[in-house]
Amino acid sequence: MGSPGLSTRNNGRLGITEPISLGGPTEYDEIKTRELEKFLQDVGLYESQEEAVSREEVLGRLDQIVKNWVKAISRAKGLNDQLVQEANAKIFTFGSYRLGVHGPGADIDTLCVGPRHATREEDFFGELYRMLSEMPEVTELHPVPDAHVPVMNFKFKGVSIDLLYAKLSLWVIPEDLDISQDSILQNADEQTVRSLNGCRVTDQILRLVPNIKNFRTTLRCMRFWAKCRGVYSNVAGFLGGINWALLVARICQLYPNALPNMLVSRFFRVYTQWRWPNPVMLCAIEERSLGLQVWDPRRNPKDRFHLMPIITPAYPCMNSSYNVSSSTLRIMTEEFERGNEICEAMEANKADWETLFEPFSFFEAYKNYLQIDINAENEDDLRNWKGWVESRLRQLTLKIERHTYNMLQCHPHPGEFTDRSRPLHCSYFMGLQRKQGVPVNEGEHFDIRLTVEEFKHTVNMYSLWKVGMEIHVTHVKRRNIPSFVFPGGIRPSRPSKATWDSRRSSGEKSSESKGVSDGLDDGRKRKRIDDNVANTIKRSSSAGSSLNGEVNEGSPSVGNVSVGGGLASANVIGEPREVKTESKITDIIDNSKSLSGNLAQNGELNPQSKDFSATNDAPFSKEAENMAIEKIMSGPYVTNDTLPQELDELDDFEYRNQVKDSGGNKKDSLMESTSANMAAASLANVAASPSQMSSNGADSSTTLCPSGGLEELEVLICSFLDWSCRRYCSVRTCS
Repeated sequence: MGSPGLSTRNNGRLGITEPISLGGPTEYDEIKTRELEKFLQDVGLYESQEEAVSREEVLGRLDQIVKNWVKAISRAKGLNDQLVQEANAKIFTFGSYRLGVHGPGADIDTLCVGPRHATREEDFFGELYRMLSEMPEVTELHPVPDAHVPVMNFKFKGVSIDLLYAKLSLWVIPEDLDISQDSILQNADEQTVRSLNGCRVTDQILRLVPNIKNFRTTLRCMRFWAKCRGVYSNVAGFLGGINWALLVARICQLYPNALPNMLVSRFFRVYTQWRWPNPVMLCAIEERSLGLQVWDPRRNPKDRFHLMPIITPAYPCMNSSYNVSSSTLRIMTEEFERGNEICEAMEANKADWETLFEPFSFFEAYKNYLQIDINAENEDDLRNWKGWVESRLRQLTLKIERHTYNMLQCHPHPGEFTDRSRPLHCSYFMGLQRKQGVPVNEGEHFDIRLTVEEFKHTVNMYSLWKVGMEIHVTHVKRRNIPSFVFPGGIRPSRPSKATWDSRRSSGEKSSESKGVSDGLDDGRKRKRIDDNVANTIKRSSSAGSSLNGEVNEGSPSVGNVSVGGGLASANVIGEPREVKTESKITDIIDNSKSLSGNLAQNGELNPQSKDFSATNDAPFSKEAENMAIEKIMSGPYVTNDTLPQELDELDDFEYRNQVKDSGGNKKDSLMESTSANMAAASLANVAASPSQMSSNGADSSTTLCPSGGLEELEVLICSFLDWSCRRYCSVRTCS
């Protein structure tokens, strides 16, 4: 099987390429790192010693509980006395707690590893659940056996626990079990492999970073930054904890001797330049002997749809960021650029750490929003309903992108909001804007009524649906955003303090010398980001659809995608970046010796990268460093053409066990037909001319006004067929 990470080390280095720089910290780095550590301490990101001790006690108690549990079920199953005496289970941790970057009140991700005779359904979610439910120190016990990764959530003495279960093929679980060995996956079911993956990935990350202390400080910083800027949420289509950990770990590999100050700065510099969908990988992808599927877009059709691949380092290697959409990728790209600008300004003493962490003013950023309200009849129903709806919200973003050909952009807020005056209710919001630089013709419409109705129809197919579970989708203007979304329930006045974002938008940044200007206003910058994201999508569905590493350099920027037997024009605005043939993404895949044996010499992606990498000299110029960053990436990923509806089908596959059994194949076929017809009708409305839409009865629609500004876009949401009533919302603004 080989020891994990063996193929990632060449002459002592970590990662699949040489480092960009081996330079050590300067006095400036040491000063700024101390400032960063103090800032993180002051904002309360570190738990107290008392809380740390409490967590250790809870984990020790939980480990004893599962040991008692496995002995009890072994005895109940009639095993002999020796097996009962030797019966054992063991608790492992993973996620932020295992990485050492958790904060006060954070939950602990835990894994219970049990023997072959301790089943998941009957014993873990049966007997262990019963034992926990009878303990007074256990509260808020909530099993989720049908999740993609089955889990039991509860609080133990006030500490939040997420408990997974892995059933191994062993009769006895040794106390010194090493789950990093691939042999642990032998004969394991899919749910066990997924449950083990969290621990195996976390441990592998810690093995693959050159300095764990610097990694942890940098990761704390980036997690906090992502939460401040509203881009920390896997379920919303952004990035979750494991994604940020992998991105930070790669920067640590590229700058192995850097302190957190420089690592944060280079994080933004590298990922501002990164050409997605080039994958971020900490080590080579290996197939090995167990035959488990690994991430490989050349073989696996669903892998070709990924826009921002961030690959886990433990076998079987997977893409941890498959939820990212074109809209959320655009938003994160903007945030990376903003972070890079602020870090450059900090080097010129024109900004500070507080500037980097300024919260994103979501409810001031757009003029139009979607408000998704849900409610249920009791707390348990609302908890279940919320979990399901949150897992589906990304579908609304994807459907709107698909049905408007990415001309209408969505920005999902990663959190939920509750109105104290309305119990058993919560709301979600999405900002809306038209794509920058898109020519606007008077009377042009985007009618998304059927898109919204299709989304609601999918949500209402929840297998555990009960009377009282409702969902409503409405359009709301910025001035009409409900007050309960604001702190204290009070709508703030216009901010008196100028922020980096406000100066950036108004063009004051360059004149007031708070930052480093690149000569572009915010609108042009967003347009460039939109074009880069469009090129990413274009690379993901590159013309030619070859799997042999060939790239059609002359592919047009406007193409037709066949959908449902018809042609729907997919207009991509903007010219693609120049891409050099020697830096193709297939070189990265071929860097993995398990993929057809095409491993580059010594794991090097590109021999020329040595010209700019791993220098011990004084820090080289920014231009040379940028060239080195370019060299560690390959060119555009070569994939098959993407049929838009397949994105939903692939995502739905994960939740196949949570869709209601509607009474046999006949009704299932009817459902699929209805959904397909709704999608086709919605696409037809989008593609139709204004006169056609009017004649078809689309009297209420989305209007793009030539005289409108950046966000002078009003979206008609007609959420008819609500559970409570049939209502229409029509908004049109033209000045």
